[in-house]
Amino acid sequence: MNVRQINEALWQGVTDRPEVFPHLELLKQSPFVFGFDFGLPELPEEPGLIFIRGARQYGKSTWLESQVKATVENHGPGSALYLNGDEIRDARGLTQSIRELLPLFNQLAVVQRLFIDELTAVRDWEKALKHLVDAGELRKALVVTTGSKATDLRRGAERLPGRKGRFDRTSYLFTPVSFAEFRRVCGKTLKGTSLTAYLLSGGSPIACCELAANGRLPEYVPAMMRDWIYGECAASGRQRSSLLAVMECLLLRGGSPVGQSKLALEAGLANNTVAAGYMELLMDLMCIGSAHAWDASRRIRLQRKPCKYHFINLLAAVAWHPARLRSVSDFDALPAEEQGPWLEWLVAQELWRRAAIHGEDMPEAMAFWQSKEHELDFVVKPDCLVEVKRGKVTPLEFAWFPRCFPKGRLVVVSSSRFETEQIRGITAEDFLLGGEL
Repeated sequence: MNVRQINEALWQGVTDRPEVFPHLELLKQSPFVFGFDFGLPELPEEPGLIFIRGARQYGKSTWLESQVKATVENHGPGSALYLNGDEIRDARGLTQSIRELLPLFNQLAVVQRLFIDELTAVRDWEKALKHLVDAGELRKALVVTTGSKATDLRRGAERLPGRKGRFDRTSYLFTPVSFAEFRRVCGKTLKGTSLTAYLLSGGSPIACCELAANGRLPEYVPAMMRDWIYGECAASGRQRSSLLAVMECLLLRGGSPVGQSKLALEAGLANNTVAAGYMELLMDLMCIGSAHAWDASRRIRLQRKPCKYHFINLLAAVAWHPARLRSVSDFDALPAEEQGPWLEWLVAQELWRRAAIHGEDMPEAMAFWQSKEHELDFVVKPDCLVEVKRGKVTPLEFAWFPRCFPKGRLVVVSSSRFETEQIRGITAEDFLLGGEL
């Protein structure tokens, strides 16, 4: 069905036809169905603007269809209408499309909700919304938008000050499926391989389903991830070959600090400014996070020092990894020293996921601590640090920690569990299941 036909069905209150909600229809055929939790438990009834951004293939469109369906079923025909940003060229087209729909809302409905999927595909979309809000044309409507670029949360939504309603929060990142939810749904099928399977899936629902159902990732799943990122790279005027070189460098470097000048040199880029552009693109696409060195005495990140770049979308790392990791056995075959960075990225993705759910402005901005003798992977808070180790460890390996951080707490994520006055050892599963930091 096209958009016009979908809106005709919504206006009539028809929610049981498969063509109206194609993503929900596909979901019915899946043996594994996951719940969504990204910090927005329910939509408000008041008018305003809500922005939801997330990587492709992580379930945004499925969630949006579920909200459209629930709105019509709970508030009656004509309470929800729909637009697809992929079918709209620019701000002028968006303005026209919205104006055509606004008179069609049922004026007797308690709510009027306009859902726009993939708004980021519309050039200068924020100008259209600004104009419509300023003209008072959206005063009765709640506009719920999804998109695939986190940059819009800052550069687009920030251009709409005072126009987003009276909500405590209007911007959300659509986070991956949590490990707890993954294990709840797939644990009986995967049994002892749940942790590694989750790592390979990156929390992408489609990847989770394939691993649980077939034990491996079919080629189309990482291909969709690569195509999306390559497409955004081309749209931004950057070169595919340079992006490939950057990805290879990030995978090779693992969790090691690297300056942008060195990154530019190793990736064959013109200079550090070009390298910074590629890093910014990958962070906007929610693929990587940056961990800067932490100055414990001043409690600040040192922006000019070499930085660690963690994959916070593990499926993106899988898509480019030269070992072509497609199954648990593929990962287990990696040498121990190559598995280590993956566990560090797994922790980074979870820290980013939690920060995004809590609504932090820049959840991808992280920190690590380093002295001449020691290093710790993550500074979660000034008094809470995290170290990730592959294999077993003991508290004796961190006997130095109380001297460096007399009032601090250290969480060691490894295969060992232990508890001392300032140091706690937990497993990766403990951490992913909500281990307190």
